Amino acid sequence: MTLAAMILVCSVSLSDCTTTNADMVIDTPIRSASPVTCLMHAQAYLAGTSIGRNMLPGERIKVVCVRHRN
Repeated sequence: MTLAAMILVCSVSLSDCTTTNADMVIDTPIRSASPVTCLMHAQAYLAGTSIGRNMLPGERIKVVCVRHRN
């Protein structure tokens, strides 16, 4: 089983950023075998997007790696 990376964009005012309260949920094409590589590749993926380059002051990012069946 591999891990799939999801990127959540939430308001800094939220105490817990989840898929249900995020302003934006990005389901990435990233699949990894370990949590560390999942997180690192998700950060690199986000940095290459306009969302990652143009974040607003009141936004924060959370990367979640979830199990993905091949």
